[in-house]
Amino acid sequence: MSTLFSVEAPAAPAAAGPRPRYRVAGLDISLTGTGIATLGGTTRVPTTGRRRDSIAQRRNRMRHILDTVLTEVGDIDLACVEGPSHHSVGGSVWDRGGLWWLIVDGLCARDIPIAVIPPMSRAKYATGKGNSRKAAVLDAAQRRYGAILPTDDEADALILRAMGMERLGTPLAEVPDGHRAALAGVQWPDREAVQAR
Repeated sequence: MSTLFSVEAPAAPAAAGPRPRYRVAGLDISLTGTGIATLGGTTRVPTTGRRRDSIAQRRNRMRHILDTVLTEVGDIDLACVEGPSHHSVGGSVWDRGGLWWLIVDGLCARDIPIAVIPPMSRAKYATGKGNSRKAAVLDAAQRRYGAILPTDDEADALILRAMGMERLGTPLAEVPDGHRAALAGVQWPDREAVQAR
């Protein structure tokens, strides 16, 4: 029986020969500011809504976010998506979950392998602590990658992308072993699915 995800430890990079150049995107999915990180840099999809918005308005907002995300990521080898925060309360829980699945379905329709990265794993990879606040992740991302990141949404997306690149043996930067341990908590697609693209 095959499974969609593999939880095996990352393979060591090949000792000889050129390393492949993977196209990896990081996606921090949000109704108010979806962060996207690709080889071309980072961006954010800001939107606003109100609780009293109609179904049509809410649908249009989500379709806008979906269309922008799919356009920005293009044809990639791996999408690293932050998983849902199961402890979040309040706000538009249904809409957030719906948007997450809408984007994941859009990536699946393009046959793009997807890694689902828990928020605590993203924070641990960035800072060494799984309970770090977004500001600490932003600071760590700016220091480690030398990036100018205007929002924590873009910082989160960059960390997600960096985790995918590390998994594929082409890290964006050296990270301490304690940070790298966060990769074990990720639902990774089968390595062959990524490498066969």
